[in-house]
Amino acid sequence: MMQNSELAYRRVLLKLSGEALMGEGDYGIDPGVILRIAGEIHELLEAGLEIGLVIGGGNIFRGAGLAQGGMDRVTGDHMGMLATVINSLAMQDALEKQGSKCRVMSALQINQVCEDYIRRRAVRHLEKGRIVIFAAGTGNPFFTTDSAASLRAIEMGVDIMLKATRVDGIYTDDPLKNPDAKRYDRIGYDEAINKKLAVMDATALVLCRDQGMPLRVFDLQTAGNLRRVVTGQEVGTLVE
Repeated sequence: MMQNSELAYRRVLLKLSGEALMGEGDYGIDPGVILRIAGEIHELLEAGLEIGLVIGGGNIFRGAGLAQGGMDRVTGDHMGMLATVINSLAMQDALEKQGSKCRVMSALQINQVCEDYIRRRAVRHLEKGRIVIFAAGTGNPFFTTDSAASLRAIEMGVDIMLKATRVDGIYTDDPLKNPDAKRYDRIGYDEAINKKLAVMDATALVLCRDQGMPLRVFDLQTAGNLRRVVTGQEVGTLVE
């Protein structure tokens, strides 16, 4: 059992892509993957870490992609927001099966399935030892879930924002396409923005930079990495 004294942080915001829930599939949610992730998060909650989550919807819908196919961008983005609600409810169920107390709070009003997002209430949930999953992005079109994660991290006053990806940090180029790409251990926000390293969209990076919010990008597919990050180990890339 992990102990509170091992934790390097008091409160964190974890950003998961929708694709992280697919496993080896091409679409949807892999039950085995979501249960594994939920198990790792539950262990940290039991140790006393306060945790907020933002989950993308790319495993179901991408508003920008739909817009490129001819759909109205605002309509597409609203569909993408609803996809994040689906993923958030799935994660809530997985976490509750582990024994965690969890609340889904939506930036869109969907009162029959989750709570409305109210900042003070969200902070209170975290203080009471409940995981809070922030769904539906910012509630506005043209903003990604990366931007929503940055915004919620700042609003919740977390110690660090964690972005879980399929690669082990930020590289000079796409490591899946360029084997010569070099990984950064640390990088500044301005450098990441200027070099367009695509770790997050520019709006999200600027929000974190301007509010002094540190960001760590790491590989969630490697079991135990989340625990390593929150205990202060040098995993992935730190952006500050």
